Amino acid sequence: MKTITMFYLENCPYCKNARKALKELTEENPEYGSISVDMIEESQNPEKADAYDYYYVPALFLGNEKAYEAAPSEDYASIRSSVERVLKRALNE
Repeated sequence: MKTITMFYLENCPYCKNARKALKELTEENPEYGSISVDMIEESQNPEKADAYDYYYVPALFLGNEKAYEAAPSEDYASIRSSVERVLKRALNE
């Protein structure tokens, strides 16, 4: 099982949806609760953010590999689906 690193911005609506999805998915599937998620607020940790290759937030990484990066205008269902895909990969690695 790998740790997920999630870069986000506090007031970003896409990031809020990703955090909501994480919470809901973990409540629905307690196995996801065993996955460590390192939440990094980009503006408060620019040195950490600069070490990863992404443009949009939220951005989720498994190790150094980008597993998901939000796209502008993504709806909640799409974000939730992508977050769940990353959680499933983290469980299996």
